[in-house]
Amino acid sequence: MSQPLPVRTPGDSGRQHTVPEPPAGPSLALRARAESEWGRFLRRAASDREESEQ
Repeated sequence: MSQPLPVRTPGDSGRQHTVPEPPAGPSLALRARAESEWGRFLRRAASDREESEQ
């Protein structure tokens, strides 16, 4: 009534496992650092401008 299952032999499945490519562009940590430094730069520029106007 039922047929036996086919015999499986261990070995290469044919799949290729590769390391995923990193996303293009800067990392999230670098972007966060740049954003905080940019804010610091803008605050410093504003304070320097206020001092030169006085």
